Amino acid sequence: MRRRRLLAALPLLPLPALAQGFPSRPLRLIVTWPPGGTADILARQLQPQLMARLGQPVVVENRGGASGAIGAVEMARAPADGHTFGMVTSTVISAALLGRQAYDPVRDLTPILNLARVANILAVNKSLPVRTVPELIAYARARPGQLSFGSPGIGSAVHISGEMFKLAAGVDMVHVPYRGGGPALADLVSGHVQLMFGNASSTLPFVRDGSLRAVAVTSANRAPYLPELPTIAEAALPGFAIDEWYAVLGPAGMAEGPVSRLNQVFQEIITEPAERARLLEMGAEVAGGSAAEFRAFYLAEMEKIGAVVKAAKITME
Repeated sequence: MRRRRLLAALPLLPLPALAQGFPSRPLRLIVTWPPGGTADILARQLQPQLMARLGQPVVVENRGGASGAIGAVEMARAPADGHTFGMVTSTVISAALLGRQAYDPVRDLTPILNLARVANILAVNKSLPVRTVPELIAYARARPGQLSFGSPGIGSAVHISGEMFKLAAGVDMVHVPYRGGGPALADLVSGHVQLMFGNASSTLPFVRDGSLRAVAVTSANRAPYLPELPTIAEAALPGFAIDEWYAVLGPAGMAEGPVSRLNQVFQEIITEPAERARLLEMGAEVAGGSAAEFRAFYLAEMEKIGAVVKAAKITME
């Protein structure tokens, strides 16, 4: 009865509540990372098509820092009318859990669409005498605390993947955080760290040119750009699955109309064959789905990442 009354009242609501005429002015697309990274490249790649479909200018603003937390706070404080939204990565959850900025990833943000997922590649320095996941686990167990894995920073998706692997495999490895993925990969190639669960977008070039040896991918399914590479789950650890993802979020309290419109427009763009091909070239697979489906996924990721942070006792120190 309550739902029927609500539905009956809808026609009486003012036009803004039904998101009529959205968007009515220029839009802000906040990228929670600095210029030049995958999130920024993706946002600027989509920008012209967003403007064409929405009929309004779309201004891309980089608000990097604190593993994406600074941009997330900026987005959370914006008006919830749909004209401000953001491009985030999965670190929007871990950064909040680690207290990098004061925001709640569930209470303060509205899930709109999961754009793309990027598997992390378990890659090793070529001098490490392992070619499979079981060999790596055996090698690490025989040398507790002697292997180190790099990451772009504490709480990054790469770091979380490594800690999740340590817990699942029962191995003791040392995490070495860097100020970005570039320095971490450089030290992996030179042998200062022995392995890394690197973002596919940045790690693929090193695998393809032979600088690094790829052992497995962290995703639930094999990656189309490296079909010969097994998943960690099929190689040794059943149930192991974690991706880095790129998504669109908005401030809390956004009406259903703007959320649906943005979800639809972004989905139209990323499912075009040319855009899908560009994403694959970057090491990313189209995700898509409804806002409700993304919200369910987002909550599940919150639980998964939170469990790893707690079990691994990850702190900012």
